[in-house]
Amino acid sequence: MLFISSAYAQSAGAQEANPMVTLVMFGGLFLFMYFLIIRPQRKRQKEHTDLVSALGKGDEVVMTSGMLGKITKIEGDYVVLEVNNNLELKFQKVAVHAVLPKGTIKAI
Repeated sequence: MLFISSAYAQSAGAQEANPMVTLVMFGGLFLFMYFLIIRPQRKRQKEHTDLVSALGKGDEVVMTSGMLGKITKIEGDYVVLEVNNNLELKFQKVAVHAVLPKGTIKAI
């Protein structure tokens, strides 16, 4: 009996939330998520897509694994890298992390 009367006392003093405030809060949360997470990720994804589509024979690249090599052949979604004299490896194009300036591999 003691708990029931205190529950009635708490519910009698509570006010209903304004639905517009809730909608504004959800809208603000969505804008926060869009500008801080979704938009920068889409921008990075577009930059990577542009980088992969611009790859050409002779480009010196670094892979996501850290391997350096020179592109000798492009076969659809794959690139063939020369990583050492007469050693060629095949990788997916999406694994290319960055294109290096010409002559970088010889300078290392």
